[in-house]
Amino acid sequence: MGRRVTLAALVISAVAPLMLLGLWSVGDRWFFPALIPPTFTTDSWRAMLTGQLGAAAVVSGVVALATAVLSCALAMPIGHAVARLSGWRRHMASALAFLPVAAPPIALGLGLQYTFVALDVSGTIVGVIAAHVVPATGFLAIYFSGVFTALDPRIEDEARSLGATPIQVWTRITIPIVRRHIGDALALGFLVSWAQVPLTLVIGGGIVRTLPLAVYDYLRAGETRYAATGALLLTVPPILALLAARRERVAPL
Repeated sequence: MGRRVTLAALVISAVAPLMLLGLWSVGDRWFFPALIPPTFTTDSWRAMLTGQLGAAAVVSGVVALATAVLSCALAMPIGHAVARLSGWRRHMASALAFLPVAAPPIALGLGLQYTFVALDVSGTIVGVIAAHVVPATGFLAIYFSGVFTALDPRIEDEARSLGATPIQVWTRITIPIVRRHIGDALALGFLVSWAQVPLTLVIGGGIVRTLPLAVYDYLRAGETRYAATGALLLTVPPILALLAARRERVAPL
């Protein structure tokens, strides 16, 4: 009985906020103490296709996708190198890789802002992507260090002893072995960027309007329908990532 009650409580805690956001997104003139909206409208959902909300979602998707690809490409060799170290060198390298993750996003953004202003990429999508890549690479470097730690290095050594070049070892041995983990890393890098607010606000300077910033602006303006619709859109990629990860785990080898 206790197990069933706990499971029911978990389901309610996960579903109830989404149901409430769904009602807010279509509710019109919904005020206390009414339990349900007196009237319904789809204005906020139409704005997702034709208005600023949809444009912000597209910008977030582009930024998150580019961040995922770039951070994965950077983190793989870093994680591979960390996994091949031992002793204090490995601990030091892991700490340095994790530093962008442990640092407060505001402090990290202010530290990057001077460099990005000098490079003339502040306030641009390129600058926001570059800023998101920094913490995403830290996350994925730690992830890949665990992946490559579990990989037997003798497999790569054997390929090199047979005359394979470093590029051939990566493309024909290492990457095919960890291809499933690469998919998980891409999803993780996407999610790190998808909900990023401080770095986007500091580096984007309010010019690059992503979905989290749009939700925040609508909430401050009292546009609860648009804020709720944007919040629901923010939950879509994490849910899809969880479903994909579960399907990948239960798929036969």
